[in-house]
Amino acid sequence: MVIKLFPEIEKIYFIEKYTLIHILKGSGNIQVDFENYFDWQDKAIYLEKGQYIKFLSDDFVVRKIEFPDETMFRNKDVRVLFKHLISLGYIDFAECSDCKSFLDKSVFSEKTEKIIDISSKQWYWQNPFQASKNEYQIIFDAKDIIDTQFQNRLTNQELVKLINENGVDAQALVRKKIGISIGKLLSKKRLVESKRKIAFTDKNIQEISYEIGFNDAAYFNKVFKNTTGSTPSEFRKNFDFKERDTFVQDILELIKAHHTEQRSLDFYADKMSLAVKTLSKKTRDKLNISLGQLIRNELVSSSKIRLAENMPIQEVAYQLGFEESNHFSNFFKHHTGRTPSEFKSEKYNF
Repeated sequence: MVIKLFPEIEKIYFIEKYTLIHILKGSGNIQVDFENYFDWQDKAIYLEKGQYIKFLSDDFVVRKIEFPDETMFRNKDVRVLFKHLISLGYIDFAECSDCKSFLDKSVFSEKTEKIIDISSKQWYWQNPFQASKNEYQIIFDAKDIIDTQFQNRLTNQELVKLINENGVDAQALVRKKIGISIGKLLSKKRLVESKRKIAFTDKNIQEISYEIGFNDAAYFNKVFKNTTGSTPSEFRKNFDFKERDTFVQDILELIKAHHTEQRSLDFYADKMSLAVKTLSKKTRDKLNISLGQLIRNELVSSSKIRLAENMPIQEVAYQLGFEESNHFSNFFKHHTGRTPSEFKSEKYNF
């Protein structure tokens, strides 16, 4: 099924079928499985059943494609699109002419298998972890085992032994290519699933800890707080998805309106009628990011839009409130890894 969606701000959209979310328009932030992401225009996100997506501004327009059955996912090449490892995977449509061509010609087509094939080829071309196709299969075999075994109270050593049964040192490969251990991947999976149960069910914390693979609820509470900064009960209260208070919308709208002339946390705290410390804590609790980083992300997003429109770098710097263009250039390179000139010269940023 293919639909055009104008998503509501802060609404949780649960993914009930394997789904492609193509961001047609929108410069704001999104949240997937409790992580916030930025700069998503003209990108395609593949989501598994059981995940969720939330749009943190009201200017998004997306194309949503739900795939009718799971037969196409039996091809192991395809799972790279849906099984995200350490961050949210995506296809950059600005770099994929075949993707854009297919979707431009088949907006209402129910024959969606082709976009899966095109996207998986594009993903391997993007090659985010600089690995061979065979190495990716080993990495995603390990991810499959983690996804099916994370509740079974296996030690890290038992998990690694299970993963290495085919004679390949998957532990070393995973660490080399994605930069973390298999044990960390296991912990990440358990954390996401525990957050999901805490946020979206009424189960008590002890029951959740047991289902996630912990024998001791007190130890689960300690691990959860050390990782997130909140107890499970505090996390449940802060997330509060049913109520959907306006705090996130209010602070994001303030930053969007004032980020070009205001960097001061005191300014935003005054506008929100909160102390700086209170605003900073609530921002981190709600969005898992600092207030300062939110402001910097908005500056980066605004600068990319202006640079993509071929605005002179000096003018971009002036519009965004930088005293000198070299200050802006240093800021941009620090946060994107590229100079403004390099960004403008890339083929997909005319």
